[in-house]
Amino acid sequence: MALHVHPTIASLKPYSPGKPLSELERELGIGQAIKLASNENPWGPSPKALQVLEETSASLHRYPDGGAHELRQAIAKKWQMPQDQVLVGNGSDEIISLLIKTFLAPGEEAVMADLTFVMYRLSVLGGHGVPIEVPLKNWAHDLSAMAEAVTDQTRLFFICNPNNPTGTMLSAREIESVLDKIPNHVIVVFDEAYYEYVRNPEYPDSLQYVREGRPVVVLRTFSKIYGLAGLRVGYGITTSEIAGYVNRVRPPFNVNSLAQEAAKAALLDEEHVTKSFAMNEAEMTFLEEGLTKLGFVTIPTQANFIYFDVGMDGAAIFDALLSEGVIVRHIRGSMIRVTIGQPTENRRFLEALEHVLPTLTKSV
Repeated sequence: MALHVHPTIASLKPYSPGKPLSELERELGIGQAIKLASNENPWGPSPKALQVLEETSASLHRYPDGGAHELRQAIAKKWQMPQDQVLVGNGSDEIISLLIKTFLAPGEEAVMADLTFVMYRLSVLGGHGVPIEVPLKNWAHDLSAMAEAVTDQTRLFFICNPNNPTGTMLSAREIESVLDKIPNHVIVVFDEAYYEYVRNPEYPDSLQYVREGRPVVVLRTFSKIYGLAGLRVGYGITTSEIAGYVNRVRPPFNVNSLAQEAAKAALLDEEHVTKSFAMNEAEMTFLEEGLTKLGFVTIPTQANFIYFDVGMDGAAIFDALLSEGVIVRHIRGSMIRVTIGQPTENRRFLEALEHVLPTLTKSV
């Protein structure tokens, strides 16, 4: 069969989420593997979210609320924004895809960093657009260079803050120094998946840009600190005009009923968020100190992961750790990203890393 596939789609490599723990354990013949690769909350879901899931499961024969009315209402109330300015999606990934489908015609451009959340590039190419990738500067977005890359063909401008995979943060001063330079025909997308983990007081209040009526979208998720990655639910807050256009292409029932109910409960569980934040900060310090003792250079992070330089082939480190039942993420070159886990997981990671280093060092 001769399939006719668009050349751009044919050239793409599918996103690799990594193997599930059970499959890895089966292949390697090991038990109790740990996964520190996907920036999940190691403390699990909000207990309040878990409580409502059993109640919701009794109505699974019914379609979910197609407009996620109550969830959008809860989000709007929390952030004191009008409900018609709230978008929800099957993860914030879906909202990214919907923005591209709505505002990016084939051949038009989207500006982004060259080392950031990979789904921006994949989604733009999947929509037959042109990703304009601007190199990072000191492991962070080079906003001035990104602003200079904007042309008459630019439609979207992605800012991942804190940035994945580097964990670096852009301050309000840095954002505002270039925001006015970006023309109004460009929608600025602030992807704030790790918003709840930020400790730096200079972090921007991006919702204020929405309140000012600027063409911006602020994306957040229930997959990280809220611990609902398996339910896939994210949201965006934007102008009513942008939301209105996106809703024209948003598929009905795109957020399932379990996700809607769990997300509403998790949004109110401030105790779980506070605990997760505190444990992340404590274990971040432990991991950074451990990696430094092993001679590695870590990039200061404002998220729930650490990006560090192993000074050798990162793929070799990844494979060696995998054989020890420890899953991390090799990004490119000598750089590895490790999710901050529970204390036992972090200790095991450091022990495994120390164990494989002598062999790898000799082979270099």
